[in-house]
Amino acid sequence: MDDVWSLVHAERAALIDDLERSDHRRWDEPSPCPGWTVHDVVAHLVDTARTTRVGFVVGLARAGFDFDRQNARGVARERGVTPAVTLERLRAAAPRRTTPPAPLDSRLVEEIVHGEDVRRPLGLPRAYPPDAVARAVRLQARTPASFGGAKELVARVRLVASDADLALGEGPEVRGPALALLLTACGRPTAPGELAGVEALRDRA
Repeated sequence: MDDVWSLVHAERAALIDDLERSDHRRWDEPSPCPGWTVHDVVAHLVDTARTTRVGFVVGLARAGFDFDRQNARGVARERGVTPAVTLERLRAAAPRRTTPPAPLDSRLVEEIVHGEDVRRPLGLPRAYPPDAVARAVRLQARTPASFGGAKELVARVRLVASDADLALGEGPEVRGPALALLLTACGRPTAPGELAGVEALRDRA
């Protein structure tokens, strides 16, 4: 467990460093996370960093067991009046080791994928640790789509990383960097040319 938290904390610290140098006027740009701006995603990261197992269950019940409504309430609660305020909240929450009731590796998925939801619109590249990204892809591959995973996807195509020891699934091969595979496994778009064999994703959708 400690090795997961060390990776999570490293990703939080790296994102905070990037956001400190970002143009806060661009935080209102749309993110790859449907319906959310960059600022909304940062607020969501604050919310999930502060969430406990009990707090998650209580919040879900108060939201009528509507997961999207619960997330929207968390964003509204943690989004500051300015990006600087939200960033300070993220900095304060970054050392925490609390988590919703989910596999611990889901914290890696959260930090990396939402990190890209923030970085890509702002033009902030990051070289993620390949082992951390591969670990996140493996969790997605064994998690059903109903829980935000890609278990059904890897039953139809084979995901092969070009930069990590990672090959999962059965069917036509989709090959590329592990990060691009993770984004695909989370329903995010990738840049043209990032993945080879993407037609298999369309053909078997």
